[in-house]
Amino acid sequence: QVQLVESGGGLVQPGGSLRLSCLASGNIFSINAVEWYRQAPGKLREWVAAMTSGGASNYADSVKGRFAISRDNAQNTVYLQMNSLKPEDTGVYYCKEDIRLSVGGRKQTYWGQGTQVTVSS
Repeated sequence: QVQLVESGGGLVQPGGSLRLSCLASGNIFSINAVEWYRQAPGKLREWVAAMTSGGASNYADSVKGRFAISRDNAQNTVYLQMNSLKPEDTGVYYCKEDIRLSVGGRKQTYWGQGTQVTVSS
């Protein structure tokens, strides 16, 4: 019933910016921690950014200072603002959210389908 849908990916020049969105829908009581991952061809999926339910954020060293994670709880949407993009930022970006479906219920982890980001001249 819960689905995460990502959008906002595309082709951008080095130094450019993109804003990714992840919309969660379904039977959602609350969303706890949210994270962004990315995966380049032939590489393992790597963690990019995270935000706790309290709003504290953390970033991989490779994107620190360039990326910013944010969330709109009312809209069940998580964002990843990506600035000063580099070719090495190319990959499929995925959102991951820990979601509680009911009061007192256990949290489940959900993944988006991914959105392609290509940074190239």
